[in-house]
Amino acid sequence: MKKLEPEDYKVIKNWIYRNARPLDLARWKYHFEEGDLPAVLEALAAYQNEDGGFGHALEADAWNPHSSPIQTGTAVERLLEVHFQDNNHPVVQGILKFLDSGAEMDGNMWRNVIDSNNDYPHAPWWHTDSDSTARSVFNPTAILAGFILRFADRNSRLYTRGFSIAKELEELFLQDPHIEMHPLICMVTLLECMGAAGMQEQFAYAELNAAAAKQITVLLERDAGDWSGYTCKPSAFIKTPESLGFSNNAALVQKELDYLLEIRNPEGLWDLNWSWAGYEQAFAVSENWWKAHTAIEKLLLLRAFGRLD
Repeated sequence: MKKLEPEDYKVIKNWIYRNARPLDLARWKYHFEEGDLPAVLEALAAYQNEDGGFGHALEADAWNPHSSPIQTGTAVERLLEVHFQDNNHPVVQGILKFLDSGAEMDGNMWRNVIDSNNDYPHAPWWHTDSDSTARSVFNPTAILAGFILRFADRNSRLYTRGFSIAKELEELFLQDPHIEMHPLICMVTLLECMGAAGMQEQFAYAELNAAAAKQITVLLERDAGDWSGYTCKPSAFIKTPESLGFSNNAALVQKELDYLLEIRNPEGLWDLNWSWAGYEQAFAVSENWWKAHTAIEKLLLLRAFGRLD
């Protein structure tokens, strides 16, 4: 079984120390060097605005400094990644304040793209005229609803609204679970938050998980020859042996792990499989930010499956 050799790990670590922004360096230290969790929160807080939402290119494909649902959803993903538990932390309370404000909502759904994105460097899919498959009622509303279920006071107005939104998404998904990769990732995050909040009895939890697992298997690209493009690889959903969808796709996961060890670039990292087709200077910066994020994700994946010495 192929593994990442210690000397290759050191090459990646040195690159991270030279190139990663403070948040990703703090994440690296937390995951791989027994680093400090408060350091992750401090670095994350630098992207948070006074209204509690997040901007400033936390999601590195959108340089909009203003608070947006997508950037705030990215902050939620970072908190979930480190298994954050403190409901009273200022970063958590700020997000709850932003969500409670109703900013950037259409009815019960948070906007996927906001108008002010157009005023700053960004990937084409974050432009208001984009018809990307990432544009979906689930993205990022499912992530934000999950955050509310997990962190909001259950006696609050926001919790009541978040529960109602989660119920709407439940109905939508069970009516038609055949959704694309990014929306499904958001729905899986909502399911994980339901589980963490102990709310399995208040939703059709088993049915939702079964539908999501089935759709994961449908979406996965099985031909490794096509993995160099922007396709749905197992790691989009399967992060550990406990992840939804693993049992039905275990062999494909091992195939991807072998693939990841083979395709590192001359820097020892992984190239992006997308670009912006515009804003070349800004993208050159974002590309490095993404490389650091991707390296962390890949090494966490390799470690979870015993491929990291």
